[in-house]
Amino acid sequence: MQYCFKTLLRVLFALFLFAVTDFLAAQDSPKHIESAPARSEGDGPFGRLLIRGGTLIDGTGAPAIGPVDIIIEKNRIVDIQSVGFPGVTIDAGQRPEAGPGDKELDISGMYILPGFVDMHGHIGGVSQGTPSEYVFKLWMGHGITTIRDPACGNGLDWVLQHKKKSAGNEITAPRILAYPYFGQGHDGPISTTEQARKWVAKIARQGADGLKIFSIRPDVMAATLDEARKQGLRSASHHPQMSVARQNALQSAQLGLTTLEHWYGLPEALFADRTVQDFPADFNYNNEQHRFAQAGRLWQQAAPPFSEHWNNVMAALLELDFTLDPTLTIYEASRDLMRVRRAEWHEEYTLPALWDFFKPSRKAHGSYWFFWSTEDEVAWKNNYRLWMTFLNEYKNRGGRVTCGSDAGYIYKIYGFAYIRELELLREAGFHPLEVIRSATLYGAEALGLEKLIGSVEVGKLADLVVVEENPLQNLKVLYGTGAIKVDENNAAVRVGGVKYTIKDGIIFDAKALLKDVRELVSAAKKRSGKEIVQPGLKGN
Repeated sequence: MQYCFKTLLRVLFALFLFAVTDFLAAQDSPKHIESAPARSEGDGPFGRLLIRGGTLIDGTGAPAIGPVDIIIEKNRIVDIQSVGFPGVTIDAGQRPEAGPGDKELDISGMYILPGFVDMHGHIGGVSQGTPSEYVFKLWMGHGITTIRDPACGNGLDWVLQHKKKSAGNEITAPRILAYPYFGQGHDGPISTTEQARKWVAKIARQGADGLKIFSIRPDVMAATLDEARKQGLRSASHHPQMSVARQNALQSAQLGLTTLEHWYGLPEALFADRTVQDFPADFNYNNEQHRFAQAGRLWQQAAPPFSEHWNNVMAALLELDFTLDPTLTIYEASRDLMRVRRAEWHEEYTLPALWDFFKPSRKAHGSYWFFWSTEDEVAWKNNYRLWMTFLNEYKNRGGRVTCGSDAGYIYKIYGFAYIRELELLREAGFHPLEVIRSATLYGAEALGLEKLIGSVEVGKLADLVVVEENPLQNLKVLYGTGAIKVDENNAAVRVGGVKYTIKDGIIFDAKALLKDVRELVSAAKKRSGKEIVQPGLKGN
């Protein structure tokens, strides 16, 4: 009897793996994927670039300092000099001199930060109707100079080709790290530890930077993570409810997982009076509203904040130097659907095909608005309160919390969703300087790139963000749509938005990139004859 039961479990699990593989193939392997166009934007790199007079927020958590002059040679920062005091005319004799052929960029009164790192950046695809140019320019227009693609939905070869093109600045795009999903490109499901090790070795040879794990058997997970370590690959995991009961986030971290995506598996590690989530009897995981509604009730079933078990789990994760990449932004519609659905940037920046993808549907992932209720939103607000408490305390005890957006789903748009993630970390209790550090240096550390990017320091690559307003006072000034401010004439005006995104010493006009996106969206609307229309309203 016991043998038959174990056999049945193996069969069911194999069927689940087939279902996951088929779903990913349907979502992430479109028939034709458009390549990003050759770069026609950006000025540079220069033999020597002098960025003059900005106030520096260096990404390490240190306070702002300025005015400073930053000297860049080709794509490297070679010097940073304090050149005066706020409100005092700068003595030109104290500044680095410009030589013949040098490029000077005056950013007096502006703020300069490290380039942002989006730890959860899907590049899009045919299923969402999002060409790579649209995605890349939205990211670059918001100061995002590095992204990790967790799943490589356009195919590993495609992502690696664009990684190479981005590294050579042949396209206008952030630098790319490729993390294919477990089993991608394998002929059939991976069911043995030997198959897992061979697959990991294969993607390492192809040039992957890491791997993304959904749901695999614990012994296969152990072999996969062990081989990843041997191959020098990092890892990320989204622990789905179909498997988390037998392997939670702490157990995965102990096997060598380096990053937790979202939060699934963390509350389960915090269970003290149960071993499985309290699912209703009629729960069906393939029903998206069931799935997301019950996820919003999960943190309330975990051990309470600062209890003995809560502290023990946190201490164990900290000891492992484990990274949390929460993607708070992607679930925000669960706690406030109308806010997210009516975000002011949808009209000009959301492609009609992407808007169609967002609409309520029983077949599309993340389109779970079958009859979303006040009760669901209240549960999710409580969920966030507990989730944010864990994140803030994890950060306070020295843990690494990074910023990822997971845009392209649930009414979240590339770039805009990332800035909202910064605001949500601020809501969780992070100081603005801690928010910027999570968006820059901590992301670089999680990717193993902290010697190259993540902070404005001599010797690092010249990946920078310039904004006219102070983001420490108001993170909203980083949105492509800026922030509303009443001026001295009592007029409401738009201020902010990233002014320059600098990648590898190349200066991009961020507002021009966003203008290109608006034109792409406008052209798509003309071709389709569609506008942004709310569900159930006239004209839908």
